[in-house]
Amino acid sequence: MTKQPLTLYLAAPRGFCAGVDRAIKIVEMALEKWGAPVYVRHEIVHNKFVVDGLRDKGAVFVEELNDCPDDRPVIFSAHGVAKSVPAEATRRNMVYVDATCPLVSKVHVEAQRHSEAGLQMIMIGHKGHPETIGTMGQLPDGEVLLVETVSDVATVPVRDADNIAYVTQTTLSVDDTKDIVAALQARFPKIVGPHKEDICYATTNRQEAVKAIAPKVGAMLVVGAPNSSNSRRLVEVGSKAGCNYAQLVMRAENIDWRALDGVTSVGITAGASAPELLVNEVIEAFCTRFDVTVETVETAVENVEFKVPRILRVPA
Repeated sequence: MTKQPLTLYLAAPRGFCAGVDRAIKIVEMALEKWGAPVYVRHEIVHNKFVVDGLRDKGAVFVEELNDCPDDRPVIFSAHGVAKSVPAEATRRNMVYVDATCPLVSKVHVEAQRHSEAGLQMIMIGHKGHPETIGTMGQLPDGEVLLVETVSDVATVPVRDADNIAYVTQTTLSVDDTKDIVAALQARFPKIVGPHKEDICYATTNRQEAVKAIAPKVGAMLVVGAPNSSNSRRLVEVGSKAGCNYAQLVMRAENIDWRALDGVTSVGITAGASAPELLVNEVIEAFCTRFDVTVETVETAVENVEFKVPRILRVPA
């Protein structure tokens, strides 16, 4: 039986960013240095395949420091943690390694600097996301107010409209965030923004690649986990950029082939915490069903690399 021709447009860049690479390397190096078990507070990155692989090597994933023994190393996830977490680890004399992405740490430093200048903070982010919890936890309760949408801006209860600043979660939709920032600036003309965009380079680059592909394809698949903010944003960006069917898939087995019936072109990308192995798995699944032509659509070249913490670079 002749296979139907299909063109796969592969987004570049896609998949792992420098912060995710670093976080995974931190867990692997900690296991090499101290042996198993090494505890990790929260999923190191939001991808089940990655987490399961590290668990198999001896990492133990927990949600709170209370679930960790005092005598084993603990790693804080790439999303960042509230100040109270390392403070508690220090109080308990625990060995800990902070795998917070340096670009998230930059937002933490901004929030602290604005607060010291007497400004109340507004954070644009998703309620309950670990990065939002970590950033808001850099300052005392009430000093960081959360807005998720343009409509939230109208009712956010600030202390002094002339003395506020804003920061954002690093994994938001670039376009949606622009609208929220515009609403903040309209309501608070003196609001202070970050020196440099808080949304990270990897989030921005992956969204731009999706925008370039969306008009060419009948469907867009984003390889990533349901709890991955940046992956879910890629689905939304694909839909808004004109793709009729945009779907998040954890791996090839999650593809809804019936929804792709009659489609002749498909875009494929991956969230910043999804390994390339899973992208290849999806491509192979298409190759078994279709006569596939693969075209790469490259919109940026990434060469960012972050060092691991010093504690892992010195002998035990």
